[in-house]
Amino acid sequence: MRFFRFLIPSLIAVALAPACQRAAYAPTAHFVPATSQVVGKTQAEDPAIAALIAPYHDKVTAQMTEVLGTAPVALTKAAGENPLSNFVADLQRERASAELKQPIALGVMTNGGLRAGFAAGPVTLGSVFELMPFENELVVLDAPGPVVQQLFDYAAHIKMAISGATYSVTFDGMPKDIRIGDQPFDVNDSRTYPIAISDYLATGGDNLSFFKILTPRHTNVLLRTAIADHVRALTKAGKPVTARVEGRVKAN
Repeated sequence: MRFFRFLIPSLIAVALAPACQRAAYAPTAHFVPATSQVVGKTQAEDPAIAALIAPYHDKVTAQMTEVLGTAPVALTKAAGENPLSNFVADLQRERASAELKQPIALGVMTNGGLRAGFAAGPVTLGSVFELMPFENELVVLDAPGPVVQQLFDYAAHIKMAISGATYSVTFDGMPKDIRIGDQPFDVNDSRTYPIAISDYLATGGDNLSFFKILTPRHTNVLLRTAIADHVRALTKAGKPVTARVEGRVKAN
């Protein structure tokens, strides 16, 4: 008991002693030695890794360099109606019609949905991947008149062509004289208009937010596959890969 009577006051004295009387804790960092190397062009190739990758590299290279067709002149995108967007929007309608076994009134492709054009000369599978590097699916939207009107309002501001339709743009950037399949468009008509489009745009991409209220019908075909198949079909039929500006948009 006398031992504890001596110990307890000693512990209290230590606890109440000024901090300066105790050694401050100084953490010490211990780092693992650096073993990484900066990878650059000057670093020698690892033969074992190169041998492992070679079969896959060669297979991909062979696939990407496959020639699907020939473009006599370059297909490029530009502001307003342009050959490349016309080409893709048209084949979207054609493929969607074949997949869903029904006529498709309209096809929509924005410049933002395409990443590159086709240079004049051979059109390879690699160039199709450059044009459409995304895993976008070709879908169909059934749009009522008011939504179709919003589409043309959007298109008129940038003079964007729409496959299957023609229209004029007023001085203040509004659409007029809209014709779909050579028939005048009536926003109050109760019919719906099937639109072939990528799933990216169908869910509001490129500011096409008015499409988000619609439920897409799936074709289960990647848009990239549809493009490649279309080019192959043109070649099989003895036709070149061509498109042109046709006056689908008329500016006043």
